[in-house]
Order: sequence, then structure tokens, then C-alpha cells
Amino acid sequence: MFSAAGFQKTWEYIELFKQGLVCTIALSALTVIFGFILALFLAIMRLSDIRPFRSFGIDSEGHEIEDGPMAALSRFNPISFIATVYVEVFRATPMLVQLFIIYYVVFGNISLPGYKIFGFIRFERFLPGVVALAMNSGAYLSEIIRAGIQSIDGGQTEAARSLGLSQIQNMRYIVLPQAIKNILPPIANEFVTIIKESSICYTIGVQEIMYAVTATKGATYRIAEPLIIATVVYFCLTFPTSKIIAYFERRMSRGDKR
Repeated sequence: MFSAAGFQKTWEYIELFKQGLVCTIALSALTVIFGFILALFLAIMRLSDIRPFRSFGIDSEGHEIEDGPMAALSRFNPISFIATVYVEVFRATPMLVQLFIIYYVVFGNISLPGYKIFGFIRFERFLPGVVALAMNSGAYLSEIIRAGIQSIDGGQTEAARSLGLSQIQNMRYIVLPQAIKNILPPIANEFVTIIKESSICYTIGVQEIMYAVTATKGATYRIAEPLIIATVVYFCLTFPTSKIIAYFERRMSRGDKR
């Protein structure tokens, strides 16, 4: 049960929640940055048309084979296949499992510097948390980016080619600027999701908000009050962010209305 005395005891450890707030914001911001970069590469890989075995799908008369194993092999795109496997694996497995694999297996035998960021965030735990969250977020963001790129009219690409632009120039100057405008709202919503999902990093000792809850519970033997404070902190992070996202989404959609 809640009690005034319980909140008073919990308030004595409010500094832990302040540190957890800073850590959560840093964790979420870095996850969005690195996750977006990874997602951009994954989306481009999935949209690529690299088929090294294309010649296997052409018969002796120069006609394209439509059926059979050779036709399937000619359509095989290893770059797109690798990106697809990555996305499906990370979307189909629990975040906790991914976090533990990154922390205990990938970084298990790597000796990271033991310094503290901002004086309290342990780098050797913070970095694996960022990597795990970014890799997971990248899988979801790549689908958002891919959908945004595919939403651009193909006629614009044809026009770019007729003007002599290369595929990279077309993607950089024509497709991506329009696609990013379309996908900014879901990307921003992913940031809100990451803020909430970052709470799982307390399981590896990252000093975010839920870590503060666990530490306060151990010191005060109270759990309800620390959880209420954590709920308020998360709400104060996500609710204003959601409203800001909604505002910019309305501003960006004004030019699309006729």
C-alpha cells in the first residue's frame, strides 16, 4: 500500500531518479541516432537490385527463364537476403534475449573502459545497452524507411535518370528528402517507444530509471512508491514528446492539403 511515510523515504533517494532520467535520455537519444543510421543501410540493402546470378536465368536463345530453380537463383539478391534475415530475426525475438546476447556474449570477452559518463553512468554497461537497443530499433526503423522510399512516385526516379543523375544522386537529392518528410512522424514515435523500452537495460546494471527503482527498493524496502515516481517520470518524458510530435506532424501535413 501507499503511504506518506513511504513517499518520504523514497524522496530521500530522488537523486537516483534524477540520474536515471539523464541516463534514460542519453540512452534513448543515442539509440535513435545509431538506430536510424543502421536502418538507412538496411532499407537500402533491402531495396537493392544486386543479382550476381542473373545470367543463370537466361536460356541459350537469350530469353528470360520464368520458372524453375535457375529462375529462382537468377532472382536471388544476397544483399537483400542478409538485410531481410536481420530484420526478421530482430523483430521475431524478445528484446531481453537480444540484450543478454549483446551484453554477455558479444561484449562478454571485450574489456571496455571502466570510466563513468557524467560521473555516474558506467560506460562498460551503457555501451552494450545502446548497441542492443540500436540494433533492435534499426530493424523496425528500416521498415519505416523502406516504406517511405517506396511511397515516392517512380516517375521521379525516371526523370532523375533522364537528367543524368546517378542512382546515389537520385537517392540523396530527390528520394530521401521526400521520404524523410513522410516518415518523420513514425520515426519520432519510435523515439517515444525507445524511451519506454530503455527500462529493460536495468537488467544489465545501466543506471536508468528502473535501476533507480530497484536501488530505492533495496534501501527502503518499499516498492509501490518508487514505481509511482518512475511512472510519473516516464509520463513526463513521453507525454510532452508525443504532443510535440503531433504538433510537428500537423505542421508538416499542412502543405499536403489542397
